[in-house]
Amino acid sequence: MANLRIRSLAALQCLALLLSSAIAAAATAAAAKKTYIVHMNPHHMPSSFATHRDWYASSLQSLSSSSDASAAAADPLLYTYTAAFHGFAATLDPDEADALRSSASVLGVYEDTVYELHTTRTPAFLGISGDLGLWDPQEGPNGGKRRAFGDVIVGVLDTGVWPESKSFDDAGMPELPARWKGACESGPDFSAKSCNKKLIGARFFSKGFRMASGSSFLKNPQEVESPRDRDGHGTHTASTAAGSPVANASLLGYASGTARGMAEHARVAAYKVCWSSGCFGADILAGMDRAILDGVDVLSLSLGGGIAPYYRDTIAIGAFTAMERGIFVSCSAGNSGPVKESLANVAPWIMTVGAGTLDRDFPAYALLGNGKRYAGVSLYSGPGMGHNPVPVIYSKDSNISGQLCLPGSLNPALTRGKVVLCDRGVNARVEKGQVVRDAGGVGMILANTAANGEELVADSHLIPAVAVGRKMGDVIREYAKSDRSPTAVLSFRGTVVNVRPSPVVAAFSSRGPNTVTQQILKPDVIGPGVNILAGWSEAAGPTGLESDTRKTLFNILSGTSMSCPHISGVAALLKSAHPNWSPSAIKSALMTTAYDLDNTRSPLRDAAGGTVSTPWAHGSGHVDPQKALSPGLVYDLTAEDYIAFLCSLDYTIDHVKTIVKRPNVTCSRKFSDPGELNYPSFSVVFNDKKVVRYTRELTNVGAAGSMYNVSVTGPSTVGVTVKPMKLIFPKVGDKMRYTVTFVSKKGTNPTTRSEFGSIVWSNAQNKVRSPVAYAWTKL
Repeated sequence: MANLRIRSLAALQCLALLLSSAIAAAATAAAAKKTYIVHMNPHHMPSSFATHRDWYASSLQSLSSSSDASAAAADPLLYTYTAAFHGFAATLDPDEADALRSSASVLGVYEDTVYELHTTRTPAFLGISGDLGLWDPQEGPNGGKRRAFGDVIVGVLDTGVWPESKSFDDAGMPELPARWKGACESGPDFSAKSCNKKLIGARFFSKGFRMASGSSFLKNPQEVESPRDRDGHGTHTASTAAGSPVANASLLGYASGTARGMAEHARVAAYKVCWSSGCFGADILAGMDRAILDGVDVLSLSLGGGIAPYYRDTIAIGAFTAMERGIFVSCSAGNSGPVKESLANVAPWIMTVGAGTLDRDFPAYALLGNGKRYAGVSLYSGPGMGHNPVPVIYSKDSNISGQLCLPGSLNPALTRGKVVLCDRGVNARVEKGQVVRDAGGVGMILANTAANGEELVADSHLIPAVAVGRKMGDVIREYAKSDRSPTAVLSFRGTVVNVRPSPVVAAFSSRGPNTVTQQILKPDVIGPGVNILAGWSEAAGPTGLESDTRKTLFNILSGTSMSCPHISGVAALLKSAHPNWSPSAIKSALMTTAYDLDNTRSPLRDAAGGTVSTPWAHGSGHVDPQKALSPGLVYDLTAEDYIAFLCSLDYTIDHVKTIVKRPNVTCSRKFSDPGELNYPSFSVVFNDKKVVRYTRELTNVGAAGSMYNVSVTGPSTVGVTVKPMKLIFPKVGDKMRYTVTFVSKKGTNPTTRSEFGSIVWSNAQNKVRSPVAYAWTKL
């Protein structure tokens, strides 16, 4: 009997060990699982399946044995895609992903990618006095067939929306367009009744984020599965693109005036795809898929990730389908400038938007103990620090983290009661002020380094703070180090307008050349992206810091995230005026009418170093909505043109099918050079060639009988010949071709990195300008 008990106990112990091992193995397997996006050939679906979803689910089930309890515990299928993509997103371990890759029905299996957000006065700065103030001068204010403004729908993929914002007031808006298929999804903090005739749709997509974050998702009280914006970014971008007019708007008194979006009568549909740890490709693709099916006219994405081939780029894949269906796609270029080759969202069917400054500023000053006063900017709105000088400290050379004012880097005993000089970089600008405050400091001077040059970005700091450029920063650093008792007084002037020069290219705006396809010049244009006032979420303070308990209905932000929705809204205006124009025609109009001179009639400057900007920083130039409405000529493109472009790249047919989503792609038509695409700008790469020749086609969208002459500017190292030199368009809609021959002259140093020029077709009414970038070596 005793032996039986011992054997039973031993058996139980053995069973416990087996169970423990099984649980550990299951936990390991679960931990190894990741989100994958699977591209399927939809025409391979067996007839035994009623829907593609049934087929996808069966394919996943076949990967797991019936004894795999962990697989049965949760459905691995996260999303099925039908419009932006053919396939699904699922949680898989690497072996399962490899098994799918071996299937003849599977065109590709890609691990999910994490993307990040690219984070009043702008309508007037852009020359938009009101939607109805935009009219084609060749047609008159009532000329031409145009879509009602309220019929244009801007879809914004971002952090959601704060529906109570006055920017989404629907007073005076007509009934919803009959073609709209969208919905207002509810959540614990979001009612399905939150939408109206202005904010006509709100959805959320969180499965990719939930998979990546695991149980931490449930522990974060800020992460509620609903369309509500608890970050503020999504509300800001949506209201910038198409917000209703709101009188007496300001950020705590700064930038006071009427806030309104670019297309104030357009509709807004919000798609929440971004969460606390980023924006996951599976969620973005699901949002784009749904937005396309819902019926948006414009897609605005102020987010992006690293550089990848187009068939691995979630946004590029979704944007291709959108373009095919007549949807204009606008994306931010990224905030990784002034580093070269730092662009995101560079597919030629996407409008890639960089950032520039406005003619509005928020001056603030640092008066030092030596009597010298240095100008900077600030949005500080508190009581200030009075008129009495306060000691200034700057960390010793060995304490780099202290110079940067990183969390925990400042000694309270040395900081208390002082103004701290902090170097810009590494952590957020507003966080530096919080670090100073927490260490007992009473003020901060935020000084740029070489990476940011003279660019000044204003922030709503928690303590009195002034941001200064690199040159002034170096002077103040030297003063703080050399003076026995350095002191400072900080003061704040408020809001000023008509700043000159403006616009200036923001130092943070990402730069070319385009590392995916060097023959396509990117960015396309720049728009207002520095110190932009727009709607805000009441769930977040203006700095976005957890410790910031201030509430404001509007906020001022900077980034290509802010310039992107400006272009999205302007595109909505052009769509209203020209409902039959293709996305490529709208894009061309915005590019060829953009300007490259500032308000002093000088070439655009670059804030990074104060030098003259180049098309690698500003693309075709700064957008000009009024001129874009009547561009005269456009460089139009069809889906077939883009397919010929893709076929000219070093891609397999399956790679092209991933983007194009057609079963019968053969690449029977392809370009010998990707630069042959009928793009509104040129990027000439000589490499080992002396001659590069491109043919372009222009479509007349101006008056019948229009005649244009060409003019060329460029470097002495290149000879440029255009044939013919005159184009005549007898009728509206006529198309004419011209050929440009670029010749690298003898004696040109092959190590020459880059040069720039332009090709302009002009008559008395219009100038159709294309920038040209020259390179002698491939990236």
